[in-house]
Amino acid sequence: MKYLYKLFPALMLGLLFTSCDSEELHDLNINPQAVNEMNLNFIFTTAELGIAANGSSGDNRYTDWRTNIGMCAHAIQHLANAGGGIAPGDKYTENFETNAAPFEFTYNDQLKNIAEILKQTADGGYDAGNKANMRNASRILRAFSFQRLVDFYGNVPYFNANRGLDGSEYFFPEYDESSAIYKDLLKELDEASAAMSASLPDEGFAAADIIFNGDVAKWKKWGYSLMLRMAMRASDVDAALANTYVQKAIAGGVMTSNADNAIVPMALGPSEWTNQNGISRAFFPGDGGQPTFLSKTLIDYLKGADHATVADDDPRLMVISGGIADWTAAAWTPINTNPLDQKGMPNGKDQQDLDAIEGTAVDQAKTYSRINYLMLQDDDPYMIMNYAEVELLLAEAAERGIGGASNAKSHFEAGVRAACQMYNIYDASLKVDNAAVDAYLAANPYGTAKPALQMIGEQLWVSKFLNWWEAWSDWRRIGYPVLVPTNHPSGLTGGKIPTRLKYPTSEVAGNPSYKSGSTQPDDYTTRVWWDTK
Repeated sequence: MKYLYKLFPALMLGLLFTSCDSEELHDLNINPQAVNEMNLNFIFTTAELGIAANGSSGDNRYTDWRTNIGMCAHAIQHLANAGGGIAPGDKYTENFETNAAPFEFTYNDQLKNIAEILKQTADGGYDAGNKANMRNASRILRAFSFQRLVDFYGNVPYFNANRGLDGSEYFFPEYDESSAIYKDLLKELDEASAAMSASLPDEGFAAADIIFNGDVAKWKKWGYSLMLRMAMRASDVDAALANTYVQKAIAGGVMTSNADNAIVPMALGPSEWTNQNGISRAFFPGDGGQPTFLSKTLIDYLKGADHATVADDDPRLMVISGGIADWTAAAWTPINTNPLDQKGMPNGKDQQDLDAIEGTAVDQAKTYSRINYLMLQDDDPYMIMNYAEVELLLAEAAERGIGGASNAKSHFEAGVRAACQMYNIYDASLKVDNAAVDAYLAANPYGTAKPALQMIGEQLWVSKFLNWWEAWSDWRRIGYPVLVPTNHPSGLTGGKIPTRLKYPTSEVAGNPSYKSGSTQPDDYTTRVWWDTK
């Protein structure tokens, strides 16, 4: 230490009597080891993993476990929970991590990475004029991510979001109106989808793109399909906007088969924290261990109007349900796989409530149907958006006379068929043949068994199994299926199903802009801008 004391005065004298110009002083502040050029291919792949809640920000289970599963799957009554795990959507309780996870991970993960790609491919960036397809694919990913944020929270920072990365030191972005964000996102989808072209140089895009492997035609279909989703989501509050963009989506070309589904592949390696399916990890015994019991609402729907026969059963019953079974880290042990005996757990109940309903001490594992474990392997793919949704939205648009869509019955039947036949990506044994779908459609004729819009809403709801975030949004907008709310003593909503997430406490306390532009009141029953049902 004494040498430092002696050296310091000498250094100070040297600085005082040394002539330095401003440029030399400026250079002293530049870190010669700082990274100022990055391989955008790696960043793009990370952004794609991020939309599957599997990006670079930490636990790949975190957002799925707390929000997709804990809130959404239970609130829309696909799953039920009578103790254990994370399930604020079952009894309408509060979990601060459930509220925070999508906000924090979306901004800090995929949107951060996408912002870097857009910055470096814009004028002045080191890849300016290059990677045009990657740039426009990133705009589509960005629209997907912001749509989800708006649908969860309402108003969010958008136009000035993620600008802390561009050197502007813009650390407290304003909140923007949801309607303005939606309009800009639709414009972005329109421009980005149209601009993608197979004739442009690849420059590593195909290798970086793990969703479509650089297939520009599929990217364009996904962009226009997202446009259709967002336009229909705005249809009750801005008819002109919906009409314009449904028409553009149809003209641009939406998904036409399950081969167009947007799917992020997963893998077992290099570790459980990297590349594995976060939904599966949340449920897998010995890892997440979240209970996997299916809701009575869902099982009753899949068993058809007559529970005493399989004649009108939905062919997805024993695809979504693996049966009544015991699942441990060591083995999946079926107890009862008879379709007639499948039984869902009622939502909003505790163990003592189940005992009272059943008239005996209930062993949950031996009583209630579980999610099929074949859909919950750690390397199972993660489906982001499916073709079935597109056909069902086109059926709704045709039924309501929006955007020039026509032939609602054909679109509905194509949507149901696609929804029944998309699960073989998890395991070949989950394939549903055409005969089974034909029988189901014949037993449930479009617009006859129930009103057409109700049938469309119910099919959208069941088609989003595992993609519970979007099922929650569909239910909030359409109002089908008719769900009976729970009213548990610990609930915070007065017996109302939650209709939005609350902002993270860190955002409330840390961003001064929250006070002037956020959606208020900041509670679970405030409706986002498109929710009129």
